[in-house]
Amino acid sequence: MYEFEDALLEKGFHYIAGCDEVGRGPLAGPVVASAVILDPSFIIEGLNDSKKLNENRRNALYQEIFKHALAVDTVFIYPEEIDQINIYQASKKAMITAIKNLTIEPTFVLSDAMPLKELGIPYESIIKGDQKSASIAAASIVAKVTRDQYMVDLAKEYPEYGFDQHKGYPTKAHKEALNRFGITIHHRKTYAPVREIIFQQQKLPIE
Repeated sequence: MYEFEDALLEKGFHYIAGCDEVGRGPLAGPVVASAVILDPSFIIEGLNDSKKLNENRRNALYQEIFKHALAVDTVFIYPEEIDQINIYQASKKAMITAIKNLTIEPTFVLSDAMPLKELGIPYESIIKGDQKSASIAAASIVAKVTRDQYMVDLAKEYPEYGFDQHKGYPTKAHKEALNRFGITIHHRKTYAPVREIIFQQQKLPIE
């Protein structure tokens, strides 16, 4: 998992930021991107794609990352803006903003499948990077744990939608809740299942 980082360190890139996002597919909630600069002198064991880890392991690694990383930042882009600029642009904006917000300016960026030439920093976009790079895996874990907690908190305001269970993804239970209760201000109106509900029911968003 440290192969990319080791090669870059040998080339003289000392501050390597990994970045990733979670939440492209959900019908509700934000897309969340994180950027992480790991300490090259401290190896965090077990880093992997956040989706391949169980919740307890993700949470434990999340704590390890914040304890040992040189810099971490996380950015939310909310549904209203996702609807305005589309999910791809929202994901890219979140990633770029998280990288720029880091307290240490990275000398190289590793991204999960996202071209980031707008940054003006040397970068490499790696397909399935969260399974190949420790830095990207760390960013994916931070982003997922952060977003999942946001959706758990949102479920306290909207218990009928089950956000704590499906995290906004288009499950059967979520679609049934949409049909029954209509949309909220946290739903993405440009996503087909939500758009269909709006057209069918002409319900205004729940405040």
